Amino acid sequence: MSDAEKHKEKMQELQSQQREKTARNIKPERGLVLVHTGNGKGKSSSAFGVLARALGWGNQVGVVQFIKGKWVTGERQFFDQFPDQVHWFTMGDGFTWNTQDLENDTAAAQAAFNKATDMMGSGDYDLIVLDEINIALRYDYLNVEDVIRGVDARHERTSVVLTGRDAKPELVDYADLVTEMQEIKHPFQKGINAQQGIDY
Repeated sequence: MSDAEKHKEKMQELQSQQREKTARNIKPERGLVLVHTGNGKGKSSSAFGVLARALGWGNQVGVVQFIKGKWVTGERQFFDQFPDQVHWFTMGDGFTWNTQDLENDTAAAQAAFNKATDMMGSGDYDLIVLDEINIALRYDYLNVEDVIRGVDARHERTSVVLTGRDAKPELVDYADLVTEMQEIKHPFQKGINAQQGIDY
């Protein structure tokens, strides 16, 4: 048997196995919960990629940004081009090492989560991104049990993506999909600051 024939035979077997797995799978009764965490870059970027994918199918989507301040980003400028499909709320006051105000940061995180809870339960959205909510949880601006209850009370149509490093173990256990970004190299280690169009 030639290499080409062996390869074809192997791929046919893999195809058969994949089709059997797919046939056994079920359609979920409600939207999924995705967690993007880890110390590597790309958590929010990946979430915005999912957002773009949902838009491609004509879905209604929302974003609530925790922590991040109102600085100009490429993703916000891009998604602002879809005002009928994207509802975007940046409700943080900036990075925690800049604000240095526990009471204000806690209040801002709670206000953002209240907004997110209303959106998740409304039935108006197919997908909602809670950007950097894991950081709000990390610093105890929010309670993880409250967050899980809020996400669990979402409308059946709505999927939710929660981003940020150091996701709480309880949230990891609850989610349907968890991806951990691992940092291997970072330009900041070479003294290179964040780059427009790459990092923001």
